This record gives sequence, structure tokens and C-alpha cells, in this order.
Amino acid sequence: MQFLLRYVLAPLVRLFWRPRVRGADHIPTTGPVILAANHRAAVDTVFIPLVAPRPVAFLGKAGYFTGRGVRGRLMAAFLGALGYIPVDRGNARAGLAALAAGRAVLERGGAFGIYPEGTRSLDGRLHRGHTGVASLALSTGAVVVPVGLAGTERVQPVGRLFPRLARVDIRFGAPLEFSRYEGLQGSPAIRRAVTDEIMDAIADLSGQVYVDSYHRRPEDLPGQEPHAA
Repeated sequence: MQFLLRYVLAPLVRLFWRPRVRGADHIPTTGPVILAANHRAAVDTVFIPLVAPRPVAFLGKAGYFTGRGVRGRLMAAFLGALGYIPVDRGNARAGLAALAAGRAVLERGGAFGIYPEGTRSLDGRLHRGHTGVASLALSTGAVVVPVGLAGTERVQPVGRLFPRLARVDIRFGAPLEFSRYEGLQGSPAIRRAVTDEIMDAIADLSGQVYVDSYHRRPEDLPGQEPHAA
């Protein structure tokens, strides 16, 4: 399946969507690395692994891997080949499970993709990052490569199942390393400082306006109707 993705799907993506990729050489070819990106659309998690020079693991809903029949098995195989790791998000320990899954990838020397905002931006702005990305970087010693995505929100707008044809920009920034904070991962202030540094780098790459508040979906706000996912 990896062969199919790398030598069939990736060329097709480049042919039809013509993604402009800059800075891919910033991604270390070996050793633990975190790709920390802004999040504009569900297809972000497809584009990044297909243009990165090494396999990248992302978290995926466990339900995607449990479908029945041929279609379900094909979906599970496809997502597994893309590097998705099934995680149950429907319980109180989901956040801890997600961090544990990411840590396992990094401790094996792999590449792990994460969206510090925690969810897709629905207003086009870049929102305050959650400190899980800092916890992973500080506890594993992994470098962080910031990623700026633009255009994927036009490829797959919220509520649309099938992608459109639109130009996509993917920019990888210079690696950030935080060895100066070794042994301080237990400090909330240090985790916040590391996360803010990562978010500043993502903002520079994506060109988005940064707002220092966590993203809230419309369904999280009082008196709002749920938004199509």
C-alpha cells in the first residue's frame, strides 16, 4: 500500500492539485520529528504525508478502522498506509491516549504530525495552540518542523465530502529544537512558551492572522446551531 501511495497517489495529487511545496528539505530524514501544522481542512492529513520526504503518522478516529465489508477493510488499509493511528476520541482519556500514541511514534524515531489548534479553523484565523505539542517535544527531545498550509480549505470546504480542484501551498519551516529546556517539561510556563514559539512560526508560514484564544466551534457556543462537520 505504501508503494501505491508513493508512486501512484502522490503523483496524481501533484498532477491534479499541483501543490506548491517549499522547505521540504527542512524535514530531517531520520530521527524523531514533529510536524506541527495549522489546520484548514480534513484533507490536510492527506496532503502532508504525500509531500513529506518520509512517512508521517497522524491520529485518526478509531471508527474509521472498524468499518465492515470490503469497503471498510479498504478504508482501514488506506488510512493505515497514510500513517493514521487509530485513537478512540470518545472518552475522557482521549487526550492522554493521543499523547501516548504520538510519544510512541517519536520514541521509535518516527515523524508525527499534529495540529496544535486541536481542530480545524472555521474562521480562517490561526488560534492559540494547546500545549500537547510542547509536551511531546520536551519529553522526547524531538525537533519540531512548523508547517503552513493554505488553499486546502478551498479543496474541501467544511461540509463537503468530495474534494474540489484548487491550488494548495505547503510550507515547511526550519526545525525548532528545545534542548535548552531539558528537564523542564513539567513546567506549565515552559510548555506554554514552547507552544507559543511554535505557533508564531506556523503563523509566519501560513500567513494567517493569529488570535490568542482557543478555537471554539459554533456548537460549543451558547445559542448556536451545530455546524456541519
